Amino acid sequence: MDQSTIMNKLLGLICVFCVTINISAQRIKTSKDSTKVFYDKVFKSLEVAYLHKKDFDWKKLKAETFKNLETAKDFKSSLKEVKVLLDKIGADHSKVMYQGKNYGPTVDIKWENFSDAWMRKFKAKPEFEAKVLDEKYGYILMPNISFDDFSSENVHKIAQPLYDKIAELKTDNKLEGWIVDLRFNTGGNSAPMLLALYDLLGDNVVWGTLDGDKKLISSTKLNKGIYDQGEKKPSYIKPSGELIDKSKVAVIIGGLTASSGEVTALAFKGRSNTIFIGEKTLGKTTSNMVVTLPFDARMPLSVGYDCDRNGNYYKQIIPDITVSKQDDFDDLLQDKNIQEAILFFNKK
Repeated sequence: MDQSTIMNKLLGLICVFCVTINISAQRIKTSKDSTKVFYDKVFKSLEVAYLHKKDFDWKKLKAETFKNLETAKDFKSSLKEVKVLLDKIGADHSKVMYQGKNYGPTVDIKWENFSDAWMRKFKAKPEFEAKVLDEKYGYILMPNISFDDFSSENVHKIAQPLYDKIAELKTDNKLEGWIVDLRFNTGGNSAPMLLALYDLLGDNVVWGTLDGDKKLISSTKLNKGIYDQGEKKPSYIKPSGELIDKSKVAVIIGGLTASSGEVTALAFKGRSNTIFIGEKTLGKTTSNMVVTLPFDARMPLSVGYDCDRNGNYYKQIIPDITVSKQDDFDDLLQDKNIQEAILFFNKK
């Protein structure tokens, strides 16, 4: 079954279920009823769209889950069972979001692997940066970008100012190389990230999705500033000036580069004049769709593997040059990752 068919089936289920909820709302009188309605939808979504859906006996899993739910005092307390279920099926890139809280597998981060300089910058919640280093090198810090409104208008509103800052550097300076720093990019939505980086990526396939058998089922392209995933109304930026897609680029990655941060790194795989510096990424390289659940809950659900422009899958992205715990965000020219990038730029 191809990706569009899966999506259409799931969207159909979502629409049908929404109608059912509206009609039946008056009949849902107890927390037990609410719990059944909720988990019925969770299981239907998993059976239809989850990346590894063929690997599990869903009837057995559902029976086990509902047995465990018998001890839940109310609907909210029943949500602890989400983690149990997602752990059982290895859905470590999925979770349920309800009333501002997340329910699902926890990520084990070994904070001792990060430098003090990295920890200070991370705690300060770094934002997008675009500037010139040493009058010769473009530096772009692309952090995580998360939001709830996925409309093309909103993505454009977010991406265009980021793109414009990079385009201004391109236009006003003669730069010898570009650094794309993804050390704080823990994920979110890849569309504004890649649109902002359009000039460096050019008119190309930038990433794709593989099915459970690692066969290509969809590709995402950049084309004249449009983020083309086959939608009728795609996300976009308005480009200006010439592309710099042949310029030298150093992509800095780290242990918390994850999810859409990893997709952004993948977009540079297969690009000429490109090097990866830092440490291996976290390894959340599955494509997610957001499932609408009852009671205003949502569930990001893994439906495929992320791949680069050539269809290659990476469980984690491994740097070409490893640099560990030698960060300096107060003086970037003293940062070992950036020093390695400059060495790359200066090679003939």
